[in-house]
Amino acid sequence: MTVTPLAWTLTIAAIVGLLLFDFFFHVRKAHEPTLRESATWSALYVGIALLFGVGLWFVAGSGHGGDYFAGYITEKALSVDNLFVFLVIMSSFKVPRAYQQKVLLVGIAIALVARTVFVFLGAAMINTFSWTFYFFGIVLLLTAGHMLKPEGTDEHDADNIVSRIAKKLFNASDEYDGDKLFTRIDGRRVMTPMLLVMIVIGGTDILFALDAIPAIYGLTEEPYIVFTATAFSLLGLRQLYFLIDELLDRLVYLSYGLAVILGFIGVKLLLHALHKNSLPFINDGNPVDVIELTTPVSLGVIIGVLVVTVVASLLASRHDDKTDGADKTDRTVEAPAD
Repeated sequence: MTVTPLAWTLTIAAIVGLLLFDFFFHVRKAHEPTLRESATWSALYVGIALLFGVGLWFVAGSGHGGDYFAGYITEKALSVDNLFVFLVIMSSFKVPRAYQQKVLLVGIAIALVARTVFVFLGAAMINTFSWTFYFFGIVLLLTAGHMLKPEGTDEHDADNIVSRIAKKLFNASDEYDGDKLFTRIDGRRVMTPMLLVMIVIGGTDILFALDAIPAIYGLTEEPYIVFTATAFSLLGLRQLYFLIDELLDRLVYLSYGLAVILGFIGVKLLLHALHKNSLPFINDGNPVDVIELTTPVSLGVIIGVLVVTVVASLLASRHDDKTDGADKTDRTVEAPAD
């Protein structure tokens, strides 16, 4: 796939423009977004991503178009899982709801910069070292296994290593001063929790990139598709947070579904690595004749797993709600009369 410098420039300018528009027209003035506002803008960003994919389909062909949609859906699903962690961090720092938009947008901007760097590093590694496919595949399989382990909220507590380092390097206050990043206490300039939570979310976003970038490289090796699918999956994440924050607790099986997807892509990467093998201790450095999973198969597996995961999660949550309601009714009936 050949992408001209002009196409790269226009694409990056459009994405930066959308981020700036989001900041100046929605985030600059602190407010708590309504459900209607979040739904409208979330749908708009998804629509832009889909239109871009359709355009890519017609310009670059169905193969690259399918790769983009598979990558976009995977990255979007991983982004939704990230929202669980953001919710815990926001709660731990007690960020006022009106100021959460700015924190999320700054975190998204940091994530976009970090993932852009990782995209080009990944492309350079793949072009130089064929064994990179083995590395990415193993990383995804380990990540999938880790996601299957039960985890409590302690693991994502705000007092993590990023937070502790920031507190040691800077003077930090315990109170918010509006949405200011710095304030003055006793004539001394100190950092507010607002900046600290931005640092923590930004650092967490960078860690997420270590999973997200190998996942999409398991679907396509084209840097342009990797970059655009990743960027469009992050755009609109702020609105999605406010749109589904009450739904997040109901997606009880999401981590299992994502573990299956990452495991599937990890296997796909290892098969691709064997197909392009050059390591001397595997088949004497020659390619191994193994099956290769096509983009339509990958797209079908990803969509199928997500649909099953969401439906199963909602059914389980509904069953729990009914059980809780029945328990409360039974306790009311059995309660002795005064």
